[in-house]
Amino acid sequence: MKIVHVITRLIVGGAQENTLLTCEGMYRCGHDVTLITGPSPGPEGSLMPRAQSGGYRVIVESNLVRNVHPWQDAQAYWRLRQIFRELQPDVVHTHSSKAGIVGRAAAWSVKVPLIVHTIHGLPFHPYQSPMTNAAWVFLERFAARRCHKIVCVAEAMKRQAMACGVGQPEQFITIYSGMDLQPFLHPQEHRITVRKKLGIGTDRLVLGTIARLQPLKGHDDILAVADTLLRAEPRLTFLWIGDGVFRPRFTAQIEKAGWKNHFILSGLVPPEQIPNLIPAMDIMVHPSYREGLPRSVVQGMLEQVPAIVYDCDGAGEICIADETGIPVKTGDRQALKTAILHLAQHSALRNKLGTRAQTLAQAKFDADIMVKQLLRLYDQWPRSAP
Repeated sequence: MKIVHVITRLIVGGAQENTLLTCEGMYRCGHDVTLITGPSPGPEGSLMPRAQSGGYRVIVESNLVRNVHPWQDAQAYWRLRQIFRELQPDVVHTHSSKAGIVGRAAAWSVKVPLIVHTIHGLPFHPYQSPMTNAAWVFLERFAARRCHKIVCVAEAMKRQAMACGVGQPEQFITIYSGMDLQPFLHPQEHRITVRKKLGIGTDRLVLGTIARLQPLKGHDDILAVADTLLRAEPRLTFLWIGDGVFRPRFTAQIEKAGWKNHFILSGLVPPEQIPNLIPAMDIMVHPSYREGLPRSVVQGMLEQVPAIVYDCDGAGEICIADETGIPVKTGDRQALKTAILHLAQHSALRNKLGTRAQTLAQAKFDADIMVKQLLRLYDQWPRSAP
């Protein structure tokens, strides 16, 4: 098949990693794969070098930008129409909100036989203005009528979309976001070695968080309960992997509170190095306020690290109470603190949850399984124009 994937930008992030694994897997299966993306500036880092070394075709469309920009959005639409006409794909598969709206409209207008969109995370949510949400809901409803199938990385995405009138039940299918399991199941670095490199003593209990330092990721909630946690458990060390606009403020706050010996902010880390940092962790703490499906939690699970998460969106589908971790009510800092102390003080529980977490993650999040499910979806669709 001729398959075209479209994504707004290739920053270091879950949707982007998912898309690249999909392109790589389909290319290995012998399909003609093209990836269209916009420019990827910013402190989050870029996955463009990986994309360009994957063997498949990569096209950078300069007008495909993240923020709403009517002139550039129109230019991106016409350019995508032109590319689709030239390539004559059997499938156009869009990812991320902007690429999903513009890309689906362009593919529908030139009668691409199968148009698929993946919801990695919805653009409307409780933490922005009603007017902004209304605009996004309108656009997503518009785009849903211009595609055949909508893939969700978690059941929660389907429920939330349908609740807002986006899409029809028969359009939806849930395919969990896959990843390359082997680097996590067999990390190159040993726990003792990693901790030594990071300057973490063997007696410390490490709470790891892998997320960009930006709004709605929950780092402020961790800081809000840090003093109480450290008084109750002086062994705690917080390992924050990621970078972003909030880093200067977080660093200043940590220094002012006198917590420098208890916090390690790694900064931006290449995705391929993440598996070698997770062995340093005892608990994954991921208090994000919105997630399609938190890949970093799955990555921790693969290395037998139990998780504490805010139970929002798809997080509760992988962090299961008494099975793989402790989900707590979103924004409940008291519950977050209680959960951290409970796991910190019960090593046998951490081991039990970690073992079960690895079993679940292996069964659900293999990238090869994800690619096979997507190709099966493509194959089942008749090759006819909309």
